[in-house]
Amino acid sequence: MKHRFSFLLRPFSATMDIISLDICFALAYRLKFGSTASLFDAPYVTLFWFINAAWFLILLLNKPYNFSRLTFTIQNLLVGLAKLVGLHIALVSVFWVFTKGGFDYSREQLALTYVLFLCAGSLWRSVVLILLKVYRAMGYNTRRFVVVGYGPLSRSIQTFYQMYPEIGFKFYGYFDKMNAENATALRGDYNYLKEFITRNEIDCVYCCLPYIETEQLRDIMNFSEEASYQVKLIVDFKGFLTKGVTVEYHDVQPVISLSTHYLDDLQVNVFKRTFDIAFSASVLAAGAPFFLIIALITKFSSRGPAFYSQERIGKWGKPFRIYKFRSMYPDAERGGPALSSGDNDDRITPWGQFMRKTRLDEFPQFYNVLKGDMSVVGPRPERQYFINQIVEKSPEYKYLLMVKPGITSIGQIKFGYAENVEQMVQRLWYDLEYLQNVSLSTDVWLIVQTVRVMVQGRGK
Repeated sequence: MKHRFSFLLRPFSATMDIISLDICFALAYRLKFGSTASLFDAPYVTLFWFINAAWFLILLLNKPYNFSRLTFTIQNLLVGLAKLVGLHIALVSVFWVFTKGGFDYSREQLALTYVLFLCAGSLWRSVVLILLKVYRAMGYNTRRFVVVGYGPLSRSIQTFYQMYPEIGFKFYGYFDKMNAENATALRGDYNYLKEFITRNEIDCVYCCLPYIETEQLRDIMNFSEEASYQVKLIVDFKGFLTKGVTVEYHDVQPVISLSTHYLDDLQVNVFKRTFDIAFSASVLAAGAPFFLIIALITKFSSRGPAFYSQERIGKWGKPFRIYKFRSMYPDAERGGPALSSGDNDDRITPWGQFMRKTRLDEFPQFYNVLKGDMSVVGPRPERQYFINQIVEKSPEYKYLLMVKPGITSIGQIKFGYAENVEQMVQRLWYDLEYLQNVSLSTDVWLIVQTVRVMVQGRGK
């Protein structure tokens, strides 16, 4: 069965809400009138049946449980619950007005019903969401997808689902015209695509418009009705990640509207900065004794100062000095700028190796965050010497300069320290994903993942 048991999620959600609503109504009734009162005495038995009928009516008209895997988030679930409760209150209020002459219901009982229901609905939604994401991250209940058209844009889709395994999408390969450059990366060419989709029961086909011809796209869309899979189009909008992008409809023709000016985002400019200041100040204040110990160990474990500073490039190309605990011997770059080669780099001190594995050398950068040069979460800042080389291979790097660099990032978590420019380019695609998901919740999630890397000592 291709779609497995996901179709049960909607009826399960509706059933859970009805059961929760009835239990909360009965509990509120008992709390208001005592355990000896009978819920099925008039007039409350009438109200009981009406609140059930009203909930069913709302479900039929709104279809509130239609979430895709990308929109199946706690925020969307709770906002959806609040909207449902608001509509339900409106219907019950109308019912109350029309029956007020014959019945007298308790406002306290109804208010308590909705408070309890909001708590119960939020609780079961949160539990189901967490369990489902864990289940999918373990490799179950997955959707199978292929990417048609091979290039940097198509690789970003694979990277996205690798970063978020809890969404539950499993990659099955790239398809494109075969040539000497891409043969090793492709699963097959267009002639093999239909057979592969049918045999492997593919659920979704991503088509990268920059790399695919119109006739091939039309053929894929026509075959989707026969093979029952979704077709999703990928357009290269990386140049507009931080600009306003909206879709307007001219009659039935969709038109994409792009802003020509950089848009100031209140959440980024205010909420994110407030979080950066509060978090950095807390870390520096609480960890001061611990940082002193690290500085002393760094100082006495090898010759040289405890701290190290270097010029890096920040937002809009503005240079600043970044601060770290020194992990290399002095004059490590006397021969010119050079990246670390990891565990085999003899320029790194023994204590420095430990700090890099656990990311302890990064802690002084919280001072950079307080100064405003950096953010807690953001793309890693690089030196101009290496930026010039990266831009030659991947001009998309310039988009990272539109935001403040950070202490940690998706690239640092998923990839780690780069040993050469080619690896810097690979890490770039992870960090570009962050520009599409800049939010406080994303920052908190990345901080938690960074702590996990530190505890496990998996820093690369």
